[in-house]
Amino acid sequence: MAKQLPKFSTFNIPKDREVPFGAITPAPVNTQQAFITSNWRIVRPVIDFAKCTRCLTCYMACPDACWIYNEKTDKLDWVADFCKGCQICIHDCPVNAISAEPELNFPDGVVRLEKPF
Repeated sequence: MAKQLPKFSTFNIPKDREVPFGAITPAPVNTQQAFITSNWRIVRPVIDFAKCTRCLTCYMACPDACWIYNEKTDKLDWVADFCKGCQICIHDCPVNAISAEPELNFPDGVVRLEKPF
């Protein structure tokens, strides 16, 4: 006779760490400073909202989840702390609403860390 696995409820998982079985977990709400990786970026994606169709291709294509859809403004917000400047969002945009601008053109520049790693 095969041994039966215990039910998930018998593992005594704290409520704040519970994850529904087979479900997608939400992204963390707070920024984790230890994971800021924008030191690598030399260009920054800039979105032209007049051209943007809200297709969310950039949101889906970004490997670092640097685009957040803001329902209140019906626009995409860009998270600079984690963008590495890979330009995938720029190349995948079907309406060419995103362009690459040199990082040094912006007053805040690159988010630099005291230690590179």
